[in-house]
Parts: sequence; structure tokens; C-alpha cells
Amino acid sequence: MSSPSIPLAAIVMPPGGTSALPRVMDYWFKVTGLSGCYVPLEVEFNDLEAVLTTLPRIGFVGLHIAPAYQKAMLAHADIITDRAALMAGANTIIFRKDGKLHGDNTDGYGFVENIRQTIPDWDPKLGPAAIFGAGQSARVIIAALLEVGVEEIRVASRTRPKTDQLRQEFGTRIKVYDWVKAGNLADGAAMVVNATPLGRQGMPEFRVPLDGLRPGSVACDLTLDPPHTRFLRQAHDYGSHAIDGSGMMLCQAAPSFERWFGARPPTDDAARAVLWAT
Repeated sequence: MSSPSIPLAAIVMPPGGTSALPRVMDYWFKVTGLSGCYVPLEVEFNDLEAVLTTLPRIGFVGLHIAPAYQKAMLAHADIITDRAALMAGANTIIFRKDGKLHGDNTDGYGFVENIRQTIPDWDPKLGPAAIFGAGQSARVIIAALLEVGVEEIRVASRTRPKTDQLRQEFGTRIKVYDWVKAGNLADGAAMVVNATPLGRQGMPEFRVPLDGLRPGSVACDLTLDPPHTRFLRQAHDYGSHAIDGSGMMLCQAAPSFERWFGARPPTDDAARAVLWAT
């Protein structure tokens, strides 16, 4: 009699890419006592279709998708959730038993859930949210905040046409600011989000002033490297709750772990320590 197979999953990323998720998944297998294997896969863009066809045949139950390939997944998946379509990309692929590929996006869920875990009494309707950036990450955050009831979202980007496009797609609750006036974005805001590359390792610092922040506001930086950015330090000094990107990564990955392997894993401080381990 054959032994039951161990479910397999992976993160698919371009050649040279790196991810902390395999380390986190190994930790989750340990603390939940579940069997499974999660590996990093470096894949050329032109090989995506072949990989998506082959992996379910050899025991893979699903994939996480690196940002560079998330938009392309919309063309490969047979079923796309509404939130993946709205966010213009799938960060998760589920290989269904009927042979179909199910594309989803849990980034917005992860963003909101991380805030709720950090600030249990957070009220998204306390005031405007201000988002710096207008790329894919900003789109995800806008969609998530609109869903939970934020009534005004201010957006500024160094590329004005991108911010105008977001307003056109998401409606009048989006207020567009020119980048030269980005410092006004935070005035009276209940939340600020850095969805730009500014402040990441190897990138210029984020230097937009945040002195207009109200005390007790929420400041989120989506970057993972470094964990304590100038943006977050500045917001903390003005009395904001400073939240780094680690919790969002854990919270967006937890639902797929549960679906693939059978239990919801912890997204607590111990899991964050594993994420930051080198």
C-alpha cells in the first residue's frame, strides 16, 4: 500500500529573486505539526505556462506569485476572484482537483488584517487615508481600504498619470495630489501608507514631511528591508502607530497555508522573528 503524498507548494519568482516565505512556511509546518513542503522556484517569464501546467501533475497544490508575475497570472488562471481582478493581479494560485487554476489576491486582506491585529480597535472611518505611490501596491491598498469603508483616500505619486488612472477606476473617494504638494497629503490624515520604493534598501530615502499627522493615526510602510524605515520613524515621532511590512506578508500568506495544508498558522511576534531572521 502506498503512503499518502505530502502536499507541495512554492513561491514562483524571476531568476535572482529572493523571499523569506520558505523560511516562514517551514516554521509554520513545525508549529502546526502539519506535513508539507514549500520551496522557492526561479522561473523565466516565458516558462510560466509550462510550469503552471507541470506542477499540479507532480503533487503541487498551489503557488505564491512574486509581484513581477502577478499581472500575468490573470491570463493563465481559469478562475479569477473579484478581488484579484480589482487588484489587477493574482498573488496566489490554487491547483483545483478538477484541473482548473484558481487565481486570488490576498494582499489587501493581509494589509487590513495586519492593522486589526496590531490595533484591535482600529476604525477605518476615523478620517482620510493618505497613500504615497500609485503602482500595484497602491492599487491593492486602495481597493482594501475602500472595501472596509474608508471615505476619502488621498493619493500622490511622482507619476501623475498613474494617480489620475486610479481615480478614474476607483471613483470620487480618491483625491489626487501633485507630488510637489505631497507634504499636504498627511494633514489631518488618520492613516498614511508608503507604497513607493523610497526608503527601501538601495533606494533614496522617503523625505516627504509628515508633520501634519494627527496623534494616534496609523502609519504603514510596505517595505520589508529595512524594517525600521525613516518613514516609520518620522511617523512614530509625530505620535502615530508605526506598522512595518512584516505583518502584511504573514497575514496575506496565512489563508493559503490553511487552504493548502489544513490549519491557520500563527501570525504573531514569533512568526515575525522568523521572517526577520537571517
